[in-house]
Amino acid sequence: MSAPKLIRIVAAVIRDDRGRVLLVRKRGAAVWQQPGGKRDAGDRDELHTLARELHEELGCTMHREGARWIGCFSAPAANEPGHVVEAEVYEVKAVGPFVAQAEIDGVCWVDPAALGDLPIARLSRESILPLVAGMPL
Repeated sequence: MSAPKLIRIVAAVIRDDRGRVLLVRKRGAAVWQQPGGKRDAGDRDELHTLARELHEELGCTMHREGARWIGCFSAPAANEPGHVVEAEVYEVKAVGPFVAQAEIDGVCWVDPAALGDLPIARLSRESILPLVAGMPL
């Protein structure tokens, strides 16, 4: 059996003033996940990638100042069978509006400590959101 293929991304944790976290659902996907994406050849660094992806997918403006690296996490990819996603995750501030566009079909805000049975990608549900739930605003 061959090893799973690796997908490297940069992902954002964006919280509102109530501590809720922004999640997105890609077109054709059943699960919610952190916004972000893959680095392009012209991206200067991970924060440049994140700012570009957030603007393309949500129309918002990310502030590089105060961005905080949370960690690197991996899990089976939600939308690509046989792949593992590895995400460099940053908590960032962004100014909306947060509008689903490009390949994004939906946007929602969730309480990271009370996810219920909302279908959420394993990377977010098992690694990122539990960590964020314990972080101060």
